Amino acid sequence: MENKEIKFLQVQQIIESHEAKVSHLIAILQETQAVYGYLPKEVLTYIATAIGISPATVLGVATFYSQFSLIPKGKYIIRVCDGTACHVRGSEPIMMAVRKELGLTADKPTSDDLMFTLETVSCLGACGLAPVVVADEEVHGQMTPDGILEVIKKLKTAVTDN
Repeated sequence: MENKEIKFLQVQQIIESHEAKVSHLIAILQETQAVYGYLPKEVLTYIATAIGISPATVLGVATFYSQFSLIPKGKYIIRVCDGTACHVRGSEPIMMAVRKELGLTADKPTSDDLMFTLETVSCLGACGLAPVVVADEEVHGQMTPDGILEVIKKLKTAVTDN
């Protein structure tokens, strides 16, 4: 069985676990995104058909909430806070260091190998630790460009060790 078919079976199981209820659409989308790492458009259409609503409605929900992505993301998400405190204390050089290290741009936030995605967030709510970065769900306060390069190096090492 092809990997894509297996994932569609997983999506069907997710839908069935929520009894194909429209009121569970957000949970269905969250669990589906966990399977794929993003929400492919053909899967959104499949979900819409399975729960009996229009694909436009599902797409509307998927694009309304920032937690959902319609483009593939990397295994590791690096979120750089660019709120006022973090911006003033140097978030921009941190973002530039990440982009340079991973070959990313503002228009290309995910590395070609789908290992890293760089995101800028408005505020992580840890202004006292500014500048703040969240990498692989771990918060790093008082970050520096050299510090984020060390974090990236550790993540790359973790990949090669596994």
